[in-house]
Amino acid sequence: MHDDRRLFEFLILEGAQAGLSWSTILNKRDNYRRAFHNFDPARVARYDRRKVNTLLSDPGIVRNRLKITSAVQNAKAFLRVQQEFGSFDRYIWQFVGGKTKVNPWKVRKVPATSAESDAMSKDLKRRGFNFVGSTICYAFMQAVGLVNDHAPDCFRYSQLG
Repeated sequence: MHDDRRLFEFLILEGAQAGLSWSTILNKRDNYRRAFHNFDPARVARYDRRKVNTLLSDPGIVRNRLKITSAVQNAKAFLRVQQEFGSFDRYIWQFVGGKTKVNPWKVRKVPATSAESDAMSKDLKRRGFNFVGSTICYAFMQAVGLVNDHAPDCFRYSQLG
């Protein structure tokens, strides 16, 4: 995945998923798209306290103040990264050398973090992002194709290279 808006969407959804099942967030994905203006980081960065309070009363999303305010803060940090690197895509793919990292994990032995997700987490936090611990970063890396943890006999393995 190389589209900045989609990368922002996945980053926000991974943070929202923290402590919850992924299916909970998947079932609310359309509601998140509506609530967060189709994950337009420039619009989300302008959310004020009133908008946050509106989102806290939206039953279609996870109504957690820390996660919602984190999305706003992350939008601001996301825009700064875009300005510095030209795109968030260019920034984020540097953690895997610009191409999908294919991991040689044995069946069902996929770790929750990696050296790359540790580095990404540390750098994102330094840049002002929240809800970007190493486990969240590793899940993000899997979701957007930075790493391929599919078993070699899985149909997705060869599709992700």
